[in-house]
Amino acid sequence: MDLATGAMGSLLLKLGGLLTDEYKLQAGVKEDVQYLKRELTSMYAALRKVGDVPRDELDVQVQLWADDVRDLSYRMEDVVDKFLVRVEGPKASSAAADKPRKLKRLMEKMGDLFTKGRTRHQIADEVKGIKARVQEAADRRDRYKVHDVVASPAGSATVDPRLMSLYKDRKELVGIDEPLSNLTEMLTEGDTDVSRQLKIVSIVGFGGLGKTSLAKAVYDKLQWQFDCSAFVPVGLKSSVKKLLNDILFEIDKQKHQDSILSSWDERQLIDQLRRSLATKRYFIVIDDMWDTEAWEIIRCALVDNNCASRIVTTTRILEVATKTGEVYKLKPLSHDLAEELFHTRLFGGKNKGACHQPAEVYEKMLHKCGGAPLAIITMASLLVGKPVEFWSKVYNSIGFGNEDNKDVHNTRKILLFSYYDLPCYLRTCLLYMSIYPEEHLIEKDSLIWKWVAEGFIHEEAGVGLYEIGERYFNELINKSMIQPVDSHPYDRTITGYYDIITGCRIHDMVLDMICRLAKEENFVTALYNNEQQAYTVHDNVRRLAVGDKNCLANTCMPQVRSFNVLSTDVKLPSLSCFQVLRVLALEGDTSSEHDTTCLEHLGKLVHLRYLGLRNINISELPKEIGDLKFLQMLEMKDCNKLLKLPQSIGQLSQLKCLRVYADRFSMLQCLEDTALDWIRNLTSLEELCLLNVSESSNFVNDLGKLTELRKLCIVSLRLKSASLIKDWEESLAKLQKIQVIDIGWFIYKEEGDATYCREGYVPPRQLRVLHMQYKQPGLPIKISPSLQPNLSHLSLQVNVLDVEIFGRFPELVTLQLDVNTYHYDVTGAPGAFPKLRAFKTDGTPRFLGVMPNLEYLEFVVSVMDLNTKPDFGSLVNLPMLRRVVILVWYNFNEFDSEKAKDVVREAIFSGPSGFTFELKTY
Repeated sequence: MDLATGAMGSLLLKLGGLLTDEYKLQAGVKEDVQYLKRELTSMYAALRKVGDVPRDELDVQVQLWADDVRDLSYRMEDVVDKFLVRVEGPKASSAAADKPRKLKRLMEKMGDLFTKGRTRHQIADEVKGIKARVQEAADRRDRYKVHDVVASPAGSATVDPRLMSLYKDRKELVGIDEPLSNLTEMLTEGDTDVSRQLKIVSIVGFGGLGKTSLAKAVYDKLQWQFDCSAFVPVGLKSSVKKLLNDILFEIDKQKHQDSILSSWDERQLIDQLRRSLATKRYFIVIDDMWDTEAWEIIRCALVDNNCASRIVTTTRILEVATKTGEVYKLKPLSHDLAEELFHTRLFGGKNKGACHQPAEVYEKMLHKCGGAPLAIITMASLLVGKPVEFWSKVYNSIGFGNEDNKDVHNTRKILLFSYYDLPCYLRTCLLYMSIYPEEHLIEKDSLIWKWVAEGFIHEEAGVGLYEIGERYFNELINKSMIQPVDSHPYDRTITGYYDIITGCRIHDMVLDMICRLAKEENFVTALYNNEQQAYTVHDNVRRLAVGDKNCLANTCMPQVRSFNVLSTDVKLPSLSCFQVLRVLALEGDTSSEHDTTCLEHLGKLVHLRYLGLRNINISELPKEIGDLKFLQMLEMKDCNKLLKLPQSIGQLSQLKCLRVYADRFSMLQCLEDTALDWIRNLTSLEELCLLNVSESSNFVNDLGKLTELRKLCIVSLRLKSASLIKDWEESLAKLQKIQVIDIGWFIYKEEGDATYCREGYVPPRQLRVLHMQYKQPGLPIKISPSLQPNLSHLSLQVNVLDVEIFGRFPELVTLQLDVNTYHYDVTGAPGAFPKLRAFKTDGTPRFLGVMPNLEYLEFVVSVMDLNTKPDFGSLVNLPMLRRVVILVWYNFNEFDSEKAKDVVREAIFSGPSGFTFELKTY
């Protein structure tokens, strides 16, 4: 399913399924379905063409036709889904389809023949009505010549608004001095080398950050040093041939102004360009590159002639930047520079006193711009000379609001270049994110499972739906449409690892764009308002997001597929009003709680794929949850009173992700052995996250049956005997698809037995994260770069002699070691710890020339070491170190906490510098 075609893609697959003998359609109905499949296939192709053209460039009649057909596709899929649920229901997984279950299912079918026969008559009536609407849509398609629609790049009919960036006076550019100096240094470095090789630098950043302005500034500064130069802008759909033509013309306008060049093909142009540059020192800027294929062709023409030539490219796409050359990531303006630019545009200077707006509103305006110069300039042009009331109006709106302003129009147009460069499936995923309000931290895993539930993720052979969704998420980051958020080692949670992207945010400019597009296309309806209101939801709303104090208590929503509530102040409708709901997310903040009746009639949501509950005031889930046969994702976070999970969860044979967790340890509830005896039935599970599992012999043995698991997270696991630990490791050995094992606290106690574990468990090859806080004397021997080459995050209790082995892991990014001694040396061969960025240990390590990329360090200093002045000199061997956290372990009889801190602080200040540090005591 995607934005351009609505539900057409998945609908065509389901219509094909209906034509099989399994559903025994009447002859007349079967003919109608065949007709629908033929006509809709043609409409599907037309919709894809229409979707590649910006909406404001489409003929109004074509817009109306596309909207109507998309709406029709949703209604048809709803009809088909209802039929399939009544007649067939979800198919049981192969692992669970044993003979007794097959027999039971057969008996149920035989006892339900009358109901299913009536259902087939109902779908026959529905199909006839749909056929009439499809015939009407087909007639209009031919009448309006929809198939003749030709895709064109966004904004091609008018002057490209990016052109103005090329002709700005240097004095107008605020905050450019530092990046200009850095970029100049990158380009001039190595000019005196003997080789004098060609150097290529790519400036990367999202639209509106000032890449073109920076590239033009460095071009103006350096071009006089070269024999020839060219600054060539690239359009979204520009051809390689035109780009080569433009470069030839720029480097020698007199020689290449002959119109004969227009008749040459790419090969002739490349040959000519190579001849022209063969002996010259040249400087070429290619502004706004969009794809790697075009670059690879152009690169053939830019000969490396050992003349210290330079090439600069700009791009919004990280993949293009990395394949082009050395990457320079342009950062947003600092608060001070953003304020300077804002005031320059508002009042012609830096005097903040000229602003008569409330400080809260003023800061909000700056914050909305996110340090992007284009957004700051646009916002200032929108607000200049406007009264307080207007500022407040924009303050309360998303992005720039609905104002008709030339600068706002141009800014949105620039962003549309990025949007229309996305493939259809990414546009759909991006627009879905308009369900979230400004500044919202969007959790990656929850978002991906929502995409899956909505049908946005298309199956691929041998690849799971989550993995495909994660690839989509990373593509949006790569194309600078969303801003990644990763976790930090000092912010440890069950899912928190340094340098692992756990979520994202959306820049207000991008959010402004996608909210407008989603509204125009009737893709998402978002109701966010500071005032209490009662809304009427139209019957064609498909995805609804609600926040603040909205009232939907008496609303009927038969067509809504996705219902997202991001506030606990919303008066919710009864779940019985939903007929085709696939996503239900009640995600309020922790300041208040939803009504305990919010889950009544949950069992009636037979189409539900995603159920996310946060801060819900319930002590248990309704047992009717077992009726949700299609459910794929069940998430419960910070449900403080939830004491147990119902046995009926074991009926959810299609469940792929089960997450029960909390942000605060005090909220943890203990799941006893008997509360989890249904886990063995969930053989489709790919992700399992639980809080506190205790005395769980059944759970430990049943875990080995979940062979599809990719991720296993348990905050606290308590095993009562060595035999249970043996069973635990045998179960882990059966999980051959596991990539993440995260056991926060492993609690084991058996009187008279000091054995912690056997040495038989070898982690699988594809493991990326291993966090197991219990002693494993033999485990470091069984993990190695050859056995686990993808291991990137590791946390273990080990002997100090085992430390050296960890330096040989090529992908290791974070390392946490609980050791059995205070002092030890961290050593390794040349090239050890090549990617390690965070190291945390409960000892006091000495670094002997290793960990060249370490940024974060946390270690313990004992008060026994403070009787003599501690030596932190080995920290100079960590050139990239940015933050140090030192935990001071002390005895109250020897040192008070402040005295201990003073001793460490004095030692730090007399040692290496260049990083920030934090002192804690325990």
